[in-house]
Amino acid sequence: MRTGKALGYVLACKMPVQMHDKTNSKPKPIGFRLLVQPDAGVDPLVAAIDKSRQRVDILIFRFDSRQIEEALIRAVARGVAVQALIAWTNHGGERNLRQLETRLLAGGVTVSRTASDLARYHGKMMLIDRKQLYLLAFNFTALDIDRSRSFGIVTTSPRLVLEAARLFDADCARQPYTPGLKAFLVSPLNARSELAAFLEGAKKDLLIYDPGLCDPQMIRVLEERGRAGVKIRVIGRMKRPSPEIAARPLSTIRLHTRTIIRDGKDAFVGSQSLRALELDGRREVGVIVSNSRVVKGIARVFEDDWKAVKASNDQLSQAPLLGDKLARKVAKAMTRELPSVSEVMEGLASDLSPRSVTLEGVDLEALEETVRAAVKTAVKETIQEAASRPPVPA
Repeated sequence: MRTGKALGYVLACKMPVQMHDKTNSKPKPIGFRLLVQPDAGVDPLVAAIDKSRQRVDILIFRFDSRQIEEALIRAVARGVAVQALIAWTNHGGERNLRQLETRLLAGGVTVSRTASDLARYHGKMMLIDRKQLYLLAFNFTALDIDRSRSFGIVTTSPRLVLEAARLFDADCARQPYTPGLKAFLVSPLNARSELAAFLEGAKKDLLIYDPGLCDPQMIRVLEERGRAGVKIRVIGRMKRPSPEIAARPLSTIRLHTRTIIRDGKDAFVGSQSLRALELDGRREVGVIVSNSRVVKGIARVFEDDWKAVKASNDQLSQAPLLGDKLARKVAKAMTRELPSVSEVMEGLASDLSPRSVTLEGVDLEALEETVRAAVKTAVKETIQEAASRPPVPA
């Protein structure tokens, strides 16, 4: 494997957390940085790859970023060993994964494919020179990076980096992995127990982003904490309403993060929702951090989103009730009857000249989600507008 000169990459945000090395009397500062999407964009990821000197390890579930792909190929060209571990499948995008494998192999990247023993290998992370970890709640796609609320944790913590490397190597080799760090949460191994303990430890409040909170055990834990006086707010969707939990869907931007703030002091960021499949049946990866700037940064974004959702809901509530109900029902019915967008795209591509259109690199599932959301929004807004107009005189 190609190697270059070792270079320790220092994060811009140095914090007073210390890690002591027995062979060195000077403590080494540990860096933490928060990525907030869509504000951060793709640039921090590309810059990290461009600064790598020895190796880059990247775990991929969905991928359509040409900038990141080109950065990986550039790294190979300058002698960096690049290894990509690519999911064996995802919903609607398996063809894209295989095409990505082919392109990366042609560019000199070492490509491994995850095992097929779990329903999904859904984690997203990147290691730079085995000294810096990018643990992400978002995929390497334009939809997640540019048009969704999500977060990523960047750290030089030796323990987190080492644990992430252990998991990456084990999954590349399709060998068993045994969790070795409570702050590094891996489904289906220690994530359920550690997240339950994390929630049970709340004393004052819990701020939660979750697009699919429905696990019975986790809901019971939250309700118990709520009855004990903990204030719980959820941005996302729950399987059922609870008097102990205030929940609002994020209507101002697409939600693609699983994040929890506990008592304003600790934060979980990862790929696993509080639902059984992601805790017990898939490979998911997350971290718990106590870095004050990271935690406060996420909390500020949460409060802004919470207020924005309330303002959006208040504005919608001013529309006539009949129009709102009708809009929702019609939009739901119409999107349910829509044909598969991916099938339509593939049919059009096959009918046209190969040179005039290509689906290479297109995340069809993400495209389908975007199209359906756009149709639903357009239908709802049109009906609400029509319902709010005064009746036409006979």
